[in-house]
Amino acid sequence: MPGRVILSHGSDSGPEATKVSALARVAEAQGWSTLRPDYRGDDAAGYADAVPRRVERLLDAMRAAPRPLVLAGSSMGAFVSGLASLEAPCDGLFLVALPIDITGCPRRFDAARGVPGMLVHGWRDELCPVDAAFAFARERGMPTLLLDDGHRLADHVAMLEGQFALFLRALAA
Repeated sequence: MPGRVILSHGSDSGPEATKVSALARVAEAQGWSTLRPDYRGDDAAGYADAVPRRVERLLDAMRAAPRPLVLAGSSMGAFVSGLASLEAPCDGLFLVALPIDITGCPRRFDAARGVPGMLVHGWRDELCPVDAAFAFARERGMPTLLLDDGHRLADHVAMLEGQFALFLRALAA
């Protein structure tokens, strides 16, 4: 039974960004309701200062959301999705182009244990080192798809959509 997917965009982006828009279409096609918070005002505070503001905004959305609840995010959106999962329950995490550290932010990436998740990352990600993201996923036993692409995964949006569709179907089963 589908529930809600909250999709968090990266910094220097917005709720209509390519990846979160593509993921929203996939979720809606499977009957999930979607929400794409607009973090652009929070991001004006700078990368490190945006993190707590984004987490609070996401937690507010999570508390009002029906279950099951999936958090999906790209870059800083993935970072805050993981942090929010530590503070409020969710039923799935779909992490794209994941940074493990954000310069100036006192918190390192973490996510709730026991929540089904998946990481999709580019081998050539110029902003978020693949080795750090892969190490996190490996330590958690999280399924991971590494693509021959950069941070935006522009050459693999269709593959990203397909993986998200499979992820949601597996959660609903």
